[in-house]
Amino acid sequence: MSELMTPAIIYVAAALTLPFVPQGTPRRILMLLAPLAAAAVFWNLPHGTYGSFNLMGMHIGLMRVDALSYVFGLGFSLAALMVVIYAWHVRDTIQQVATLLYAGSAIGAVFAADLVTLFVFWEGTAIASVFLIWARRTEGAYAAGLRYLIVQIGSGVILLAGIILLYRETGTVAFNAMNLGSAATWAILLAFGIKCAFPLLHNWLHDAYPAATVTGTVILSAFTTKLAIYALARGFPGIELLIYIGAAMALFPIAYALVENDLRRVLTYALNSQLGFMVVGIGIGTPLALNGAIAHALSSIFYQALLFMSIGAVLFRTGTSRASDLGGLARHMPWTAFFCVVGGLSIAALPATTGFVSKSLVLSAAGYGGLYLVWLALIAANVGSVLHTSLRLPVSAFFGADRGLRPKEAPTHMLIAMALAAALTIGIGVHPEPLYALLPNNVAYEPYTLSHLVTQLQLILFATLAFALLIRAGFWSARSRTILLDTDWLYRRLLATILGVVSLYGGGIWRWTVVVGQRRLDHFLSGVYRAHGPQGILARTWPTGSMVLWIAILLGTTLVLTYV
Repeated sequence: MSELMTPAIIYVAAALTLPFVPQGTPRRILMLLAPLAAAAVFWNLPHGTYGSFNLMGMHIGLMRVDALSYVFGLGFSLAALMVVIYAWHVRDTIQQVATLLYAGSAIGAVFAADLVTLFVFWEGTAIASVFLIWARRTEGAYAAGLRYLIVQIGSGVILLAGIILLYRETGTVAFNAMNLGSAATWAILLAFGIKCAFPLLHNWLHDAYPAATVTGTVILSAFTTKLAIYALARGFPGIELLIYIGAAMALFPIAYALVENDLRRVLTYALNSQLGFMVVGIGIGTPLALNGAIAHALSSIFYQALLFMSIGAVLFRTGTSRASDLGGLARHMPWTAFFCVVGGLSIAALPATTGFVSKSLVLSAAGYGGLYLVWLALIAANVGSVLHTSLRLPVSAFFGADRGLRPKEAPTHMLIAMALAAALTIGIGVHPEPLYALLPNNVAYEPYTLSHLVTQLQLILFATLAFALLIRAGFWSARSRTILLDTDWLYRRLLATILGVVSLYGGGIWRWTVVVGQRRLDHFLSGVYRAHGPQGILARTWPTGSMVLWIAILLGTTLVLTYV
């Protein structure tokens, strides 16, 4: 195998070839083979760094294979395979090329051994993914995609600034664990935090993902934020600040998810909350906690994709994902409803699902570390997940009041992709040993203890009771008219208003300044004209004697000033 080989090359080559392949089966087979061929590159590859060379004194490594990159590379490859199957019906060349480039960039970033290579693929994910939003070809999608691109490119610019500062400080661009002790590492953490949707930096997630195409949202859910989780696990394990950021991430989206009417946006809030569990695990930094963060990132790829695929199938068949327009679809889309329930049970961490065997690691790490308030915050976040995703989502779309919609079942290829995700979700949940064997730290852990089972079942039962009471109280009866204000209001409304006021009054002040300045200038020029014009005093003819007298006066004055 070539020393310059990296899985990203397979995706890029497929993306460049695809426009010249006929539409239909040949093009679909090419897209299906790309993730399989890319996975074969690192499948049995020994741990080490490949594709190393020097670039202007910097040591560059295109591909580093170790336990951490391997598990994320494998998860991303499976996600790409599921997405290709789910999008089997898509004939839009732009979406197909963007999908390959996006997945390839994410996997290339995961295997990057240095920060320069990471930056290149980091920006690749931003540029490729925005076309999955714009491919919807609506005015709203264009605006959301533009905002998304600004944020993602901004994250890359901050990352680049951090890399430059770090290189000046240390003389290396190696991508290893860092400490928050300089402007360089703070800038790099901020760049990772933007892509991970830290609190106050999260709005792009809920703005852009629901604006993408049916398949685009599924693709977006698998890569961008999980890449940021990988970067945090690689670069900042054990940073205490991340514990509290993660706890806030797990909690704050709950209120939004409970009242949001667009079910795809509900899932973005659920995704944001699940990211909080991973960030907490990275912040704790113990071997058990890091294993939990990585395992939960991998399991989240599967069950989040399953949820997005099921609601995407509903949108594909009905033309809407608004809870107020849906209901009673289980009779017409039974398999889609079943897969949605499976995804919901996994995000609730029901035993025998992948969510249970991964969340248990993080919760146990928090408890063992004496972080009891953080543990309670994560428990509360899990209860929220049961309410807004495990129960409300399937009830709103499939088991609620019949709205008169009579759609067909999801297309076969979508059902196959959902079945694959569901099989992984349940299979890993029942037999977690293969997942645990892939994790980078050798830690013995048993999720199926009596205390874990009883605690989790009690939480789910409590959340179910709370959901029934909220239904009885009519909590969601008028939520279709709810307007949610998030922190993006600060720059989309408040900042725009401030700039408008500044423009209005600033323009008036500028016009007044111009008028006054023009008057002063006219007055000055008039004075100059009076003195130097044809009739001015300085333009008159002076007698020779007067001129000599003035010269003598000036000369005398000069002599006095010189010698006194």
